Amino acid sequence: MQRIDHTLPWGSLGSERTLSVFRFGPAADGDGSGVRKAYIQASLHADELPGMRVAWALKQRLRELEAAGQLLGTIELVPVANPIGLAQAVYATQQGRFELHSGANFNREFSDLAALVGERVAPQLSSDAAANTALIRQAMRQALADLPAAGSELAGLRRLLLTHACDADVVLDLHCDFESILLLYTLPALWPQVEPLARRLGAGMSLLAEDSGGGSFDEACSLPWSRLAQRFADKPIDMACVASTLELRGMLDTDPAQAAADAEAILAYLAEQGLLAGQWPALAAGAAPARPFAGADYLSAPHAGVVSFLKPLGAVLKAGEAVFEVVDPVNDRVSVVCCHTDGVLYARERLRYALPGLWLAKVAGETTLRHGRLLSD
Repeated sequence: MQRIDHTLPWGSLGSERTLSVFRFGPAADGDGSGVRKAYIQASLHADELPGMRVAWALKQRLRELEAAGQLLGTIELVPVANPIGLAQAVYATQQGRFELHSGANFNREFSDLAALVGERVAPQLSSDAAANTALIRQAMRQALADLPAAGSELAGLRRLLLTHACDADVVLDLHCDFESILLLYTLPALWPQVEPLARRLGAGMSLLAEDSGGGSFDEACSLPWSRLAQRFADKPIDMACVASTLELRGMLDTDPAQAAADAEAILAYLAEQGLLAGQWPALAAGAAPARPFAGADYLSAPHAGVVSFLKPLGAVLKAGEAVFEVVDPVNDRVSVVCCHTDGVLYARERLRYALPGLWLAKVAGETTLRHGRLLSD
């Protein structure tokens, strides 16, 4: 195991923060040598801790597997992807989703690598898909290195994370929701490759979108390949990065046994991807469920009040079915909020007081309900 520590730029006088990357296995150099690479990070939204717990379980197992000579590829692990947000506590409440300095969401506005490398690679692309993959990865690394110095701590963090991930064959970004079933996000084109991971994890749902908007980390890694393939349609460009966001249930789900099981499921998937040797459980028969992200029904309250959920997580609902009620105890107003689509209740807000514009429940349906940017802040 190699530990790589990066000091973030623009620390306050007298203090600094460090991003730590743990690298296991043989080096992957992106030159087509056949050494594959996986990149896994946790808690980019720093108050989403189940991923951090799973990452620690992965770290222990990867040490064992490396000592046993079972690593066939490089695996880079970042257990704490956001030291900035992890330190943001206001009156004993962690604020890990938005940077307090700028108000920016930590998982938005990552660099558009397709735009950065398009002109660089255009004269050198060939009819050899593997050579094109190696060329594009090298161009991505160089383009990020050539950017002007980061103008903030957050910009420096985003650049470091993307630099480590941009040349990986597999990218897994470990998150969670407030209260949630296990859920995955990925591109439709990648679903055949991600579906075995969803099946191994026992995901209750996966949401698919070509571009959910906002420049999230997983899409910053996978979308460039789709965009470059469209731009240079006369050249063979593979979807060389299989990236997915894993929502590892809810914010309180840090049970050690569950974290260990999730880690083993991820390792078995990496073995399928050619990164690990050894004997791993066979993939169960069947198929994991998936729906379009545009079909997600976000439910909010019509007025302020106390929220009582009427359906449990994972409930299969029909359009018009009651999901929660809101009680205004001052004016005796009671409103029952129903879903607008047939679907699965996959996430709920952890707060039980309705605030303006705040979603309180999410239902995954098959019919398109939303257009444009799909990610909320």
